[in-house]
Amino acid sequence: MQGFLNLNKPFDWTSHDCVARVRKLLRLKRVGHAGTLDPAATGVLPIALGKATRLLQYLPGDKAYKATIRLGVRTTTDDLQGEIATSQPCSELSLAMVKTVLPQFEGKIEQIPPSYSAIQVDGKRLYDLARQGEKVEVPARVVEVFQIEILDWREGDFPELDVAIACGSGTYIRAIARDLGAMLETGGTLAALTRTASSGFNLADSLTFTDLEAQLQAGIFQPIVPDVALQHLPIVNLLGTSAEKWCQGQRIPLNLDVAGIVRVYEEETRFLGIGQLQDDVLIPQMVFEPIS
Repeated sequence: MQGFLNLNKPFDWTSHDCVARVRKLLRLKRVGHAGTLDPAATGVLPIALGKATRLLQYLPGDKAYKATIRLGVRTTTDDLQGEIATSQPCSELSLAMVKTVLPQFEGKIEQIPPSYSAIQVDGKRLYDLARQGEKVEVPARVVEVFQIEILDWREGDFPELDVAIACGSGTYIRAIARDLGAMLETGGTLAALTRTASSGFNLADSLTFTDLEAQLQAGIFQPIVPDVALQHLPIVNLLGTSAEKWCQGQRIPLNLDVAGIVRVYEEETRFLGIGQLQDDVLIPQMVFEPIS
């Protein structure tokens, strides 16, 4: 079995938990995932099956989320899973005030990842260092937020803002919640998060574990074909002996107006793998399926 599973990750499961569960359900050793989700987050978690695990590095990095930000509260983890660091009612805060600062989080921005995150510093995970009580200076990094759309606003002592966020890889929504609260001088934390799109997969087409188990029992489960997740890459078609040589790991001279990473097909229909076009030469990067 090879291809992708568009999984709707349940609340309180780690991404690793999901991979382990898929392995057991499908009785498959080679299973991996793209784009780690925090346990408290739900939504799209792309799962690669079999040989498709080698394609994970080529998936697009763009993601989309629906997030709820609670203002007036700051926590140790920048979400509701952590301990409350400060709590300051801010019923005077208005949506108009939020709208004045929210655009500063769009575009290419500098962001300091949360202290409780999987990023490594000197070979150690930040969340491990944080649990040990060690304070580590985390360097800021540049991420890209394509769009933030306000969905809803609920007033109160601790008002909540629902937003839809489209962003590039590496963006922490918890950090946006934290930094928005800091900019408003109220404190802020992430109250809920659902990933609605990731690496070319959408929430509307995802399967829950209940869905997956039902399809497996009915004998109708079919993985998503591997190249569906690679639509962002240009296509190169090979014919006859050129396709055979490429599948044997040989470089193929090609004069095309394309460069970089490409999808490789035999006669436009059979997906053969991933190649790199460089100086008019097609170099095999990952042979997905040999010529039979």
